Amino acid sequence: MNRRKVLSRVLLCAVLPACVVGGTLLFREQAAVWVTLCAAVLSVLPFFLTFERKEKSTRTLLLLAALTALSVAGRVLFGMLPFFKPVTAFVIIAGVAFGGEAGFLTGSLSAVLSNFYFGQGPWTPFQMLAWGIIGLLAGVFAKGLKKSRLLLYGFGALSGVLFSLLVDVWTALWTGISYVAALLSALPVTAVYAVSNVVFLLVLARPVGEMLERVKTKYGL
Repeated sequence: MNRRKVLSRVLLCAVLPACVVGGTLLFREQAAVWVTLCAAVLSVLPFFLTFERKEKSTRTLLLLAALTALSVAGRVLFGMLPFFKPVTAFVIIAGVAFGGEAGFLTGSLSAVLSNFYFGQGPWTPFQMLAWGIIGLLAGVFAKGLKKSRLLLYGFGALSGVLFSLLVDVWTALWTGISYVAALLSALPVTAVYAVSNVVFLLVLARPVGEMLERVKTKYGL
């Protein structure tokens, strides 16, 4: 792993979580906008650390922008169904197709952009972190997820659990209840997250994944 890749992973796995949790603990609601902005910048930097300034990299960026737009539109479209959204599916697809940094970028930006519709707040950085980490892990385990549909669907279900584990850190910090209590109270929501991820991957993974592979092959991405 080269130095740029190592630095990008340090930013995503250490610096960004420290920024999100530390900013929430230190500044509470007054600094929510600044913590969100900081999280957005730190989400973008790792992708551009590995970004090659070539025509094929520009095409990759355009594809990620399209996937992020679909993710945001899907979350808005299914807004009437609480916790049943296609965001995680698109984030996983992005991570599998283009790597962990691209998956993190897609997940993080999906959260902050869709919250212009659903409402920004101190929860936004934690949603950015949660969906970003899911995208990063999808990139890390991309080889296995491409080979096995069952593994992909299982990863989608586990991603619903991981999303709750990360976002409920905010719940515990903000409400003052214990982290375990927050997790237990969120079990029905977590179950919906897990099921919805599997459903959307069943519908989207094959057609979107195959389309992305054709584009990657055509343009040498």
